[in-house]
Amino acid sequence: MKFRSLLGMAGLMLTPVLQAAPYQFNEQAYRNDVKTLASDQFEGRAPLSKGELLTLTYLEKSFKDIGLAPAFGKNFLQKVPMAKITPLNKDMQLSMGDMTFKLGDDFIARTEQLAQEVDVKDSDVVFVGYGINAPEYGWNDYAGVDVKGKTVIVLVNDPGFATQDPNVFKGNAMTYYGRWTYKYEEAARQGAKAVFIVHETAPAAYGWNVVAAGGTTTRFTLVDDHDNMSKVGIMGWIQHGVAQKVFAKAGIDFDQIKHTAEKPGFKAIPLNMKANLTLKNGIERAESHNVAGVLRGSKYPDEYVLMHAHWDHLGKEMVDGKPVIYNGAVDNASGVAGVLDLARHFKSLTGKDAPERSVVFAAFTAEETGLIGAQYFAENPPMPTKQMVAFLNIDGMNMGQSVDYILRYGNGVSELEKYMADAAAKQGRHVKPDPRPQNGLMFRSDHFAFAKEGVPGLLFMSLGDTDPDYIAHKYHQAADDYDPNWTLDGVKQDLSLMSDVIDALTHNRDWPKWLEDSDFKKRRAQDDR
Repeated sequence: MKFRSLLGMAGLMLTPVLQAAPYQFNEQAYRNDVKTLASDQFEGRAPLSKGELLTLTYLEKSFKDIGLAPAFGKNFLQKVPMAKITPLNKDMQLSMGDMTFKLGDDFIARTEQLAQEVDVKDSDVVFVGYGINAPEYGWNDYAGVDVKGKTVIVLVNDPGFATQDPNVFKGNAMTYYGRWTYKYEEAARQGAKAVFIVHETAPAAYGWNVVAAGGTTTRFTLVDDHDNMSKVGIMGWIQHGVAQKVFAKAGIDFDQIKHTAEKPGFKAIPLNMKANLTLKNGIERAESHNVAGVLRGSKYPDEYVLMHAHWDHLGKEMVDGKPVIYNGAVDNASGVAGVLDLARHFKSLTGKDAPERSVVFAAFTAEETGLIGAQYFAENPPMPTKQMVAFLNIDGMNMGQSVDYILRYGNGVSELEKYMADAAAKQGRHVKPDPRPQNGLMFRSDHFAFAKEGVPGLLFMSLGDTDPDYIAHKYHQAADDYDPNWTLDGVKQDLSLMSDVIDALTHNRDWPKWLEDSDFKKRRAQDDR
């Protein structure tokens, strides 16, 4: 292995020269891993199910057979304390003023508080625009208003998307302030009792059917020492038409006032009505598990590059008396199999080719229900986050023919983008910007949990870009099954690229930096990186 990092007069890193050991793709082992993990026997790999037990057993044995060391002391498994919250009153109604709305058709509501009953009674309703408090953008929708104990209505996405002005937030590209998760987090910090996000398909990036499906089913959550009581009590969505009715009752044209909310200096508007809603929940506490193994570095074993894919999928359900299994072959058995193959490759390297920094190969639980396993690992890591160089994340691979590009999620976010570009150029490929930046995919997979702790990352995800039919007919559907006719040319191509990135990061002294001002950059600075 020969890696050279060229340094300029100012000490800035220029183009790294990648001369990695050739990647050896084990197609037979890869196919077997995907086929096994996505088999009906594994029942869709839902957390807290028989499928989890089978998956953990398979992955732990695979890591041992490869020759990795346990990441958690003597264990490959990390317990992840979770709660399973199931809504019980599926006929509940939301009232605002003298209007009543129907669950599923008009609104959805859930909670992450561990209480059998959560309610709002005669709660003042306030419109707070986008519900954003972002000092770096000079924006605070909560300025001058006290929402403690109140019900807030907020818009989805952020003002940049609404205006398509590149000088407002990031224009068309969603920021984290546009994600529904942020809306709930900020409302909790402001003391609100309930939050309802107004759904519109374009800024949300999905239809009401997706919202409705996720709002009336069992959900998982991490559990803190106070039973999550610091979180907002009710996390909800309302249909666009419901918002129009509510605002009309208050004497306001919703479609006009939302344009006012796109401008700096917007002031929250009390709607002069009360909200009432009661949630009843079944609560079950349990433990799921993350899985991780370590390949110790030859020179710098206390510095780590992490390679990851989430192991979970959607499990199974009964439809018309028959079981329907969501096997998740592409999402994300393909990624887990990729992590295993990369582990096999790097374990086989010896001498100067062997990684000088340690490499962690990981698979986390409950990504599909809110990045839960990743969040727990990032907040309870087996090594300090300041010792993590980078976090690379696979969330669905290109199972078909090779392509002449690699997708990049985010732009100007971290120096890891340079590593991706150099590895792609070595293959004669180019970097293709995310064609749907408004969807905020950068914030919707496990690497984001590490970004919040200051660790820069890269997301490798093909899914619908290389196979549009996949999103239309297979994504989160029972049809996402193993196909023996896959060529796997794209898999081999992308794993080779990832191998080059890992190889570079484990043979230099670089600590890739955040490029844009953000809480991620501030968090990393606290670690003196």
